[in-house]
Amino acid sequence: MEKKIILGIESSCDETAAAIVVDGRNVLSNVIASQIDTHKKFGGVVPEVASRMHIEAVDGVVKAALKEADLTLEDVDAIGVTYGPGLVGALLVGLQYAKGLSLGSKKPLIPVNHIQGHICANFIEHKDLEPPFVSLVVSGGHTFIVYVKDYDKFEVIGQTRDDAAGEAYDKVARALGLGYPGGPKIDKLAKEGNENAIEFPKAKFHEQTLDFSFSGVKSAVLNYLNKAKMQNIEVNKADVAASFQKAIVDVLSDNVFLTCKMEKVNKIAIAGGVASNSCLRERLITEGEKRGIKILFPSPILCTDNAAMIASAAYFNYDKKLEGNLDINAKPNLKLVEG
Repeated sequence: MEKKIILGIESSCDETAAAIVVDGRNVLSNVIASQIDTHKKFGGVVPEVASRMHIEAVDGVVKAALKEADLTLEDVDAIGVTYGPGLVGALLVGLQYAKGLSLGSKKPLIPVNHIQGHICANFIEHKDLEPPFVSLVVSGGHTFIVYVKDYDKFEVIGQTRDDAAGEAYDKVARALGLGYPGGPKIDKLAKEGNENAIEFPKAKFHEQTLDFSFSGVKSAVLNYLNKAKMQNIEVNKADVAASFQKAIVDVLSDNVFLTCKMEKVNKIAIAGGVASNSCLRERLITEGEKRGIKILFPSPILCTDNAAMIASAAYFNYDKKLEGNLDINAKPNLKLVEG
């Protein structure tokens, strides 16, 4: 079978990225221009600033990806691009650029759901991985449990009803004075603390559901810190970080293993920025060994937003004849499964 070379473009938040991937699994280049140092000054991503920086970076990033792969646009079979979910202005930059490339080169345009991209990062990392499996997607903007039935067929089993897990990490990190991005900073500090020092709440819904809620635990941490400040009590920040992290990881772990039991699946593929969290990794690996369930993680570079995962997803969409056209628009609130 002839190899398919996909150029992937990603600009959904604060990373401008381009990559060349062959047959959905072999990365020839993966170039990322990060904006973290800029947004750090503001304590979080500023959408208008992100959009402007994408405009400045996108052309150079795409050219760098082609150069690193030692290819030209002529060698590419199709162009994959994120069209949602994400920040609308940021999405539009990558999407409009990809449309221009598609029109000028007469290459097919393949729209990609950002969440699907995160799931597909595992196909790059684990060359022999095939559906069905369960995926836990955890990042700054998303928290999902997905039953991956096929490369393009998904069932959302659970999702957050309010804050994403990574968003809660960022807000708690800010309250602890740790700065942005919060996830890695809390993960590091938690290693010095006692995770059983403070019992923070874990949301339980009355109805039968594997959905998440993280606004309660975030509020509980903020209330704990405010109360200590008012009473002039010194707070052990490491204990707060460790206890908060335990509350998040407990719920993620419980729900994803329940999904495996329900769907009779013995593989969990973790995806998204929070997939790099050492506490989450350790817990899932330990529990997985007990239950006979294989736990798969992408490399850290494939956990954060990147274009290799978008190119991988585009390959599988292209293979299923799921092409887009130049009328496609950015969808900031795009769902993984529509309807």
